[in-house]
Amino acid sequence: MGKINVLDKHVAELIAAGEVVERPSSVVKELVENSVDAGASAVTVEIRNGGNTYMRVTDNGCGISREDVPAAFLRHATSKVRGQEDLERIGTLGFRGEALASVAAVAHVELLTRTQEELAGTHYVISGGEEEDCGDAGCAAGATLVVRDLFYNTPARMKFLKKDVVEANAIASLLDKIALSHPEISVRFLRDGKETLHTPGDGNLKSAVYAVYGKEFTAGLLPVDYELNGVRVWGFVSRPAAARPNRSMQNFFINGRYVRSRTAMVAVEEACKGSLMAGKVPACVLHIAVTFEAVDVNVHPAKTEVRFINERPIFDAVYHGVKTALSRGDTPSVLPLRRPEPNPFPRTESSVQMKMEPRGNTEPESPAAREVRPSVPVARPVSPQPARVPVLNDIEAPRFRTDYRAADIAFSPEPEKTAESSAACGEKKAAPESNPAREEEVPAAPVSPEPPEREKPAEEKPERLVGEAFGTYIILERGEDELVFIDKHAAHERLLYEQLRAQSGEAAQQMLLAPVPVTLDKNEYAAVIESLGVCAQAGFEIEDFGSGTVLVRSAPLILGGEDVAAAVMEIAGYLQSAKNDITTEKLDWLYHNVACRAAVKAGDLSEPQELIALVKRMEREDVRYCPHGRPVRIVLKRKDLERQFGRV
Repeated sequence: MGKINVLDKHVAELIAAGEVVERPSSVVKELVENSVDAGASAVTVEIRNGGNTYMRVTDNGCGISREDVPAAFLRHATSKVRGQEDLERIGTLGFRGEALASVAAVAHVELLTRTQEELAGTHYVISGGEEEDCGDAGCAAGATLVVRDLFYNTPARMKFLKKDVVEANAIASLLDKIALSHPEISVRFLRDGKETLHTPGDGNLKSAVYAVYGKEFTAGLLPVDYELNGVRVWGFVSRPAAARPNRSMQNFFINGRYVRSRTAMVAVEEACKGSLMAGKVPACVLHIAVTFEAVDVNVHPAKTEVRFINERPIFDAVYHGVKTALSRGDTPSVLPLRRPEPNPFPRTESSVQMKMEPRGNTEPESPAAREVRPSVPVARPVSPQPARVPVLNDIEAPRFRTDYRAADIAFSPEPEKTAESSAACGEKKAAPESNPAREEEVPAAPVSPEPPEREKPAEEKPERLVGEAFGTYIILERGEDELVFIDKHAAHERLLYEQLRAQSGEAAQQMLLAPVPVTLDKNEYAAVIESLGVCAQAGFEIEDFGSGTVLVRSAPLILGGEDVAAAVMEIAGYLQSAKNDITTEKLDWLYHNVACRAAVKAGDLSEPQELIALVKRMEREDVRYCPHGRPVRIVLKRKDLERQFGRV
């Protein structure tokens, strides 16, 4: 008996369905793309339980005629490709003819459709790839597809589905991309009976961005419209001030199709280089229009990866388009100065003379009276001298002394005052009242001579602050033969991290004067909502504002004036990508993040007293490594230094 078997039709369809339908969002993607290809101007998507049990997609497109309905659910049946030459210029979102067949193989599917020419619609039911019913029905022009009980006949696939909220967020993120790729289509999303998205469908991309990401995100965008070498780029890119800590808000569309393009991503970031802070990336919603022959979309079943025949024109068009938008639109803010109002009583020479003349006497003053009248000096107006602008020679003095010793400055905020220091500061104490009798009763204590100051042994010589290199590394001289270099950011970060850990989830918070809205990607938004308790333990009071936006009402006190919105964006990216649900690991990462942001930065100017206090606290707590594992200090021996100069 032969070992090679021809698979049954049903088994082959189940295997093929796994390439197209991976989760509920895959089903919604295929159905909505069919609605877009059908010329719909309005698409409504409704799901329940994350789409695992119920999905419905309704559109007002051209519909499917009665005789074409059974054939639409056959594998490799499509109206978008006729021959091999059509594959070289694909202009539709769908073209393989596998979507409906794959969905019908793993779910219960119900179709209601009618074309404009037909008087009655068609009701079609198919389950597990087997047709169950086909008849007349009354319905509007267009198509409505209902999918129930996904993977009901493949329990192994059902086990890999995630929580309902995770699957629903994946669908919400997908519909965001559909709405941005086709602003001329009104997209409506109902999630467990609640509307979470509704775009106007007026053809204005900015209106779609506003509906998807909200007011705060839209306000930080610059328009892009550029064409080069037959490649047109239009859309929006964020201002440098509105940059984000991750790439979750970068959206690229090739001929109306959402794709992940490294070429376009690198072009945008290169165009923004020099305008962004380190660690920040721009957000964007960019459409790229090229000829159909210049791009291959038939790379992956998900159709989110494309290949270009020549990537250079794409890179150049995106780069110069974003660069032009930044040069034109990102102008510095100008503070409006109100022009002073004109004085209704202008000061003229005659008015001055009138004020100086005496009111009671209009006759001219005689010479004799002028001699008797005492001369009063008249204050003349002094023109203000312009402020002297310091030149380079005025600021060439050293930043601070280099002869501070670690023992010179006490770590306590208020050192004890001695009699000499009190006298030097001009402090006066109330003297007791003189009482001769009491002075006779209490004899004066003999004054013992002050002991001579004990000299410290050579091995107890304190560390001396030599200075600070590059605004980053503290340099200490220890003993007679060692130089110690300390990374002040790493040391301060470790100290703050240990301080947060010691508080055991009771981090001190500061209430913000006004809640800070933060717009997130739908998946990041869901991850933050699920981890509100963990964020609260780290000091962030966050609440749901709806539609992908959260409100931050309080932040850890240790953050100070740091950008709270940027911190929450970075936290959201981590929570979304976290592979486990262990609270302690998430909380530990949050402590790392807060400590890193609150610590003194490399390049910040520091006073010598601050450096000494940091060194003393670091030595007291025996800090050796930062939370990321990098060393905090290194030691350079005097012998090694002298060897470099050839002295030994």
